[in-house]
Amino acid sequence: MAYKKKTKKTKRHVESAIAHIKSSFNNTLVSVTTLEGDVLLRGSAGKLGFKGARKGTPFAASQIGSTLAKEMATIGIRNLEVNLQGPGAGRDSVVRAFQSSGLSISVLRDVTPLPHNGTRAPKKRRV
Repeated sequence: MAYKKKTKKTKRHVESAIAHIKSSFNNTLVSVTTLEGDVLLRGSAGKLGFKGARKGTPFAASQIGSTLAKEMATIGIRNLEVNLQGPGAGRDSVVRAFQSSGLSISVLRDVTPLPHNGTRAPKKRRV
């Protein structure tokens, strides 16, 4: 079998990006993508070593934001759009961590899915 020469993976240099924050009651997930949707970075509370109920705390979310902000500085990201999703406690903490690290946030968008009518309600309880 012929030897294939591996190509070196080059670091991207991106000026602006979109941060997708999904915050549930149990965890906070953040993925940083290009404007086209290619994922550059991602982070979660479990990746940082938080276990159990501590993953859903605002402190864990702020730690995610600060570590991702450092990695974004190496790529060259300065402008950021933020998509917030979910009801969790870590929504605002990630945004505050991004702002304190020097990133300029242009858009804060809430993309939480809301049902127009929802599923059928359970039957009435008979006692």
